[in-house]
Amino acid sequence: MVMIELEVLRPLVEAGWGADTCDPEDLADWSVENPSRGQCGVTALVLQDLLGGELMLAEVHVDGVKVGYHYWNRFPDGREVDLTAGQFSPHEVVVGGEVQQRPSHPPRRCREQYELLRERVLGALGR
Repeated sequence: MVMIELEVLRPLVEAGWGADTCDPEDLADWSVENPSRGQCGVTALVLQDLLGGELMLAEVHVDGVKVGYHYWNRFPDGREVDLTAGQFSPHEVVVGGEVQQRPSHPPRRCREQYELLRERVLGALGR
């Protein structure tokens, strides 16, 4: 397997984001001005597919109340990378962060969005 650099992947992943890859829970808040909104789960899965490592999961709080979840990656070298961190407004706070084991089956939530983003990124890589 040929190793791909994160900085090569970043613009390809970002170019693949759209309303059609957004988590339906976040679709009302997605916009071209905030394209990373609702993309954390699918982005973390695609990066893990291509770069390995672990999925990280935390809660998102507003005024101390959990309003959702947030995913990002921890790579084999220990670096934690969150390509979608910019989606949050100042009143949204990411709390905690634990390793989340990926199931052996495809994702149940947002499966179509994941497959679409993965297809776009792999296509941009010429695979």
